[in-house]
Amino acid sequence: MSSFSLHIRNMVCPRCIKVVTDELNGLALPVLKVKLGEAELAQEPNGETLQIIRQVLAKNGFELLEDKKAETVEQIKLAIIHLIHSGRIEELNTNISAYLEESIGKDYNYLSSLFSAEENTTIARYVVLQKVERVKELLLYNELTLSQIAYHLGYSSVAHLSNQFKQITGLTPTEFKNNTSSLRKPIDQVT
Repeated sequence: MSSFSLHIRNMVCPRCIKVVTDELNGLALPVLKVKLGEAELAQEPNGETLQIIRQVLAKNGFELLEDKKAETVEQIKLAIIHLIHSGRIEELNTNISAYLEESIGKDYNYLSSLFSAEENTTIARYVVLQKVERVKELLLYNELTLSQIAYHLGYSSVAHLSNQFKQITGLTPTEFKNNTSSLRKPIDQVT
C-alpha cells in the first residue's frame, strides 16, 4: 500500500506542524509524518474525508493545495522562509537562485516565472520582504546589534539593511524600534 501526501499552504513554523498533526490525528487519520508544507498519510482519504480535512485546515489558517503550480510556489516560499529564519543565510555560499534550484530541483527561470505569475511579485522582492520582517523581529528582541543583524541576514552593510528597511517600512530600523505601535506581519502573510 502506498502513502498519500497532502500539500498544505501556510505551514511555516514548528507550531504549524503541531497544529496540523493534532488536527489530522483528531480526525483519526493514519498520519505517517508531518513536515512544513506537507502531511503524509498511510492511505488516500476518500472525497468526504478530504472535504473535512479542507475545512479543518481552513479553520486553522491553512489551505490544502491541490494544484502542482501552487505546490511549487509554496515550496519556494518555505525554502526562502527556512533560509532566512534558520540563521543560515550568512553561510549561503551561493545566490538565492542557485539555492532554490538545489532545494526544489527545478530550473530557476521556471521557478521565477511561475512565482511571479502566481504571486504578482518577484522572488527577489519576496526575499526582501521576508528579510525585513526578520529584521523587525530581531530588533524587537533587542539581543543583537544592527551590525549583527545585517551580518546574520546576509546584508553587505548596515547601510544596505537600513536603506532596504526604510524602503519597505517607511521607517529607519531605529525609528521602528522606538515606535511601539509598529506591527510585524506573520511570515505567511508577507507579500
